[in-house]
Amino acid sequence: MQMMHNHPHPGEVLREAVFEPLELSVTEVAKRLAMSRAALSRVLNGKAGISPDLAIRLEMAGTGDAHTWMNLQTNYELWCAMQHRQPRIQALQTAA
Repeated sequence: MQMMHNHPHPGEVLREAVFEPLELSVTEVAKRLAMSRAALSRVLNGKAGISPDLAIRLEMAGTGDAHTWMNLQTNYELWCAMQHRQPRIQALQTAA
């Protein structure tokens, strides 16, 4: 499986693709999304992920599809997990 290097956090994508072009402040977007400024700031700074609720709110606000935001989050988390050495794993089924 080919994964991109230095996969961006979805909050970075949100900030660069939505906030910056629209010149919106974190405070204004948090208000529009009915969430706290602190919670939104954690997402934008890569300290928290995009939750299903936030993905739905982003879709309702016209900033893309909720499934796309969730896929970005899942792909980021998978990429992060792949950066760590995994324990030795044994197959669940033996070859026939």
